[in-house]
Amino acid sequence: MEKFKFNYTLVMPEHNIVGSSDDMDGSIIELLANEKADIAVAFLPILADARQHILYSTGLDEGEWMMIMIRPLESASGSGLLAPFDRDVWILILVSLLAVGPIIYGLLVIRYYLTKDSEQVRYTLPHCIWFVYGALMKQGSTLSPTGDSTRILFASWWIFITILTSFYTANLTAFLTLSKFTLPINNAEDVRRKEKAFTTIRGNAIEYAIKNSDEALNSLSFLVDKHLVEFTTNLNDSDILMTTVAKKNYVYVRDRPAIEHLVYNDYLVRRKVNPINERSHCPFATATTPFLKRVRAFAYPNSTRWNALFDPQLLNMVEGGLIKFKLLENLPKAEICPQNLGGTERQLKNRDLVMTYLVMLTGFCTSIAVFFSERKLARTQRADDRTQAAPEKITYLSKGVSDSPPPPYAEIFSRHTSGMIGAKGMFGSQIVTDGDAARQMINGRDYMVVKEKNGIGSQLIPMRAPSAAIFQYTYTN
Repeated sequence: MEKFKFNYTLVMPEHNIVGSSDDMDGSIIELLANEKADIAVAFLPILADARQHILYSTGLDEGEWMMIMIRPLESASGSGLLAPFDRDVWILILVSLLAVGPIIYGLLVIRYYLTKDSEQVRYTLPHCIWFVYGALMKQGSTLSPTGDSTRILFASWWIFITILTSFYTANLTAFLTLSKFTLPINNAEDVRRKEKAFTTIRGNAIEYAIKNSDEALNSLSFLVDKHLVEFTTNLNDSDILMTTVAKKNYVYVRDRPAIEHLVYNDYLVRRKVNPINERSHCPFATATTPFLKRVRAFAYPNSTRWNALFDPQLLNMVEGGLIKFKLLENLPKAEICPQNLGGTERQLKNRDLVMTYLVMLTGFCTSIAVFFSERKLARTQRADDRTQAAPEKITYLSKGVSDSPPPPYAEIFSRHTSGMIGAKGMFGSQIVTDGDAARQMINGRDYMVVKEKNGIGSQLIPMRAPSAAIFQYTYTN
């Protein structure tokens, strides 16, 4: 006005809406289309539908519509136990845990048939599976492969687990130490996927982008049908923040300058009320990813002549940074209420250990279920043994327990000494193999398998000195 020496009269639209072909009544576009105004000095989003009614000026800025919501109590990244790795990494670890055991077993079988190595120990599939699981849990293993190729196979899995657990431990420590924070809703795709209710100003770019079939945000139109989207006519941002967002847990979508001024003003009020507790100053959080981006500009009627005069001056203001300066005027240089509040201390809370509790509960429940399954299986096995064994007496060789105590060692070895030449016994007698007793290697230990006096059943007696002494002491004292 000062430069071009003109006066102006401010004309307000009937409704505070931008307007479109399907929503013209009382809008800014209606004023311009009917030539009731010569220029719209508002940051209007450039919409393809509106070009048939109005003429836009040179672009002033790229408008960004952001989301503000209640700050959640915990990060959306979930429990600390799962945080160190991405979901794909966890899936691949589970796949490798299930696949490596059978692969090792298959390679052992292939090596045995190809080499015909009689000294090779053919481990069973359960042994290979438990080796893989034990290595993951940093436990030892009794498996000792004989072949070099098998040893390299076992060592490769150990090296892989060592590196994997080192990364996990380091990332878990960093996660629990640093106060990194993420929101559950970060963009429009999260809103669509989680069907999150949100509100926005009636008649702005968000509403037209959702209702226009040519726009990407048209994918959110089903939320309108489900009444999860509220196009409010309330122009008081603070009131919307306190009612719709705080009480109804809605997400509020607004253009970035309005959001920044809203958050800053709310911060000043809360800081004045409670200057000590800094955590209470920022109960709301703003997503960092824009919900929608649109170039914004002024607008003229289609028959205007003022664009040739004003557009070069507007372009000079944009290139000189004046537009951006005026948008951010009265705002501090520092970011107000960011996602990460930047606390210097990070104390673990009970919610950080929720996954730990779930793991323990799952483990206890699983062990109880396995325990009852084992009892049921043992009872079934004993019932089958009773039907097959003689009714007078049942002796369980696997348990090493009979209904009567075994005879003393001296009697055992004196009964089985003869002129046959055999190995030296524990008491100087010779160990022979006849119809009553035999020396047998079971689970890597020497046992004397002795028949009972009544001829029914057998008894295991350990041959190692410590075990034999304990065995003899138990039944004689």
